[in-house]
Amino acid sequence: MEILVGKTAGFCYGVKRAVEGAVLESRKAHICCLGDIAHNKQVVQNLENLGIKCIDTIEEANENILIRAHGAPREIYETARKKNIKIQDYTCPNVLRVHKIAEKYKEKGYFIFLLGEKNHPENIGTISHCGKDYYIFEKEEEFEVAMQAFQKTNKKKLLVILQTTYSLQRFQKIEQLLEDKLQKDVKLLVKNTICKATELRQRETEEISKKVDMMIIIGGKNSFNTKKIYEIAKKNCKNTVLIENVQELETEESPIKVGIMAGASTPKENIDEVIEFLKRRSL
Repeated sequence: MEILVGKTAGFCYGVKRAVEGAVLESRKAHICCLGDIAHNKQVVQNLENLGIKCIDTIEEANENILIRAHGAPREIYETARKKNIKIQDYTCPNVLRVHKIAEKYKEKGYFIFLLGEKNHPENIGTISHCGKDYYIFEKEEEFEVAMQAFQKTNKKKLLVILQTTYSLQRFQKIEQLLEDKLQKDVKLLVKNTICKATELRQRETEEISKKVDMMIIIGGKNSFNTKKIYEIAKKNCKNTVLIENVQELETEESPIKVGIMAGASTPKENIDEVIEFLKRRSL
């Protein structure tokens, strides 16, 4: 059995920085994390074992909170100031960049299209910087409704920004729709805010999935970026499975060539366990 493992599989920079930061903070003071630090049960459990409790609202916080890589809405910072809660901010720099772009062009009178999952924590934070004139949508099928929302405002300036883990292929389709259907008197500004790590991961998934008999995607079932690489792999390799850990890998097959890719919140241990399992199967 030949095993192809993606070079970009596993923790991205933002998640790695947040998890390592959380470990350091746990040694200094009692701290809780606003939301799960990563979309991975093992990572969350490991931090809970260090005493870092995940909370859903800032009202549950005591003296210290940690902001995860996804970031948080601006009102969280305002509430923390009022309650004298100390913030350890590990928002990914790529996410902060999106916030700054939204803030800048909101002030310049732009309507904002935010491409991404409506209820994703990253986008909830970004929305808080968009003002009242924005529309968030994920799929090209929602484009016409988004355009109607824009046209109702009578604005002539449109900014497009993206969730940092958005699908590159989907973005290209929506970008084409904008070129085809946007009125000529509208000033369009498109900022591709997909982070480089996401783009490379998606491209590598595309390449590997075309070369193998089976594709294994490792990551949280609630992870947006993991779902995206699963969709990409599935298009090229019908025999694609999505698992959170090696215990879920129940296959009697003996494929000749297997590809492995993992989401941005997947720790190296999970990837290594799957590799070892496959090596034992091939003996």
